[in-house]
Amino acid sequence: MIAVAVLLLPALGVLLYAMDRIENRLSASPSAARDACKRHLRLVRNAGPSATERSPAAQNGRRIEAA
Repeated sequence: MIAVAVLLLPALGVLLYAMDRIENRLSASPSAARDACKRHLRLVRNAGPSATERSPAAQNGRRIEAA
């Protein structure tokens, strides 16, 4: 019985400490967002004119409608 009491006290202390740390982490305000532009991956450097600008109908001023 004494062994259980001696082992239970440190176990409850560790549990209390862990729960306190978890609670502080969950209730803390979020950290500032990192700037993603520094690591932005640019796959297409210069796309050029779009497909509608290159089409003959767009050059004549007519509008292309999908059927």
